[in-house]
Amino acid sequence: MPGQPRLDLDRAIESILFIADEPQSVVHLAAAVARPVAEVRAAIARLRADYDGEGRSGEPRTDAAEAPASGGIRRAFELREVGGGWRFYVRSEYDTLVTSFVAAQSSTRLSQAALETLAVIAYKQPISRSSIASIRAVNVDSVVRTLLGRGLITEVDTDAETGAILYGTTELLLTNLGLNALDELPPISPLLDGGQEGFERDLV
Repeated sequence: MPGQPRLDLDRAIESILFIADEPQSVVHLAAAVARPVAEVRAAIARLRADYDGEGRSGEPRTDAAEAPASGGIRRAFELREVGGGWRFYVRSEYDTLVTSFVAAQSSTRLSQAALETLAVIAYKQPISRSSIASIRAVNVDSVVRTLLGRGLITEVDTDAETGAILYGTTELLLTNLGLNALDELPPISPLLDGGQEGFERDLV
């Protein structure tokens, strides 16, 4: 990379994926690290093998029998290809544990920002993080993570064109609101002062 000629490719890609909130395509990653797409694909393959305990990133796997001796450990997270891009996910066997932990760390009450973001998702779902931010005119990354941790929203799909994750509400939200279905939510128009941008339509 410019200014960092000795920067390890695997670690560079790992660092970008670690902080990314959306899946990153191979082409996007290649542009970010200024390396050929083929090299980035190979680096991702090494990282996946590393996290699966089948090898070590940064060097080729030579013999399966040597994996334990070389420090191969199956991580609690994995690299998963979603919507044409790559992103870190907790392995499925730890979902319940992580959900319980996050719920225990969360306070009982939601902040005003979280409530407003939840309302946007409820009425406009499925909706991407960038669209939520556009409607609210603020960064919503941390709020979306909070709502995911509370189990009030979930990833329901990915945008076919951009690969962005689309969010929707969960059954837990309906339970908390005492509703049977989303169509029982009140019409949004009477609740707005003149109808803010992004809410031209009621619940879809």
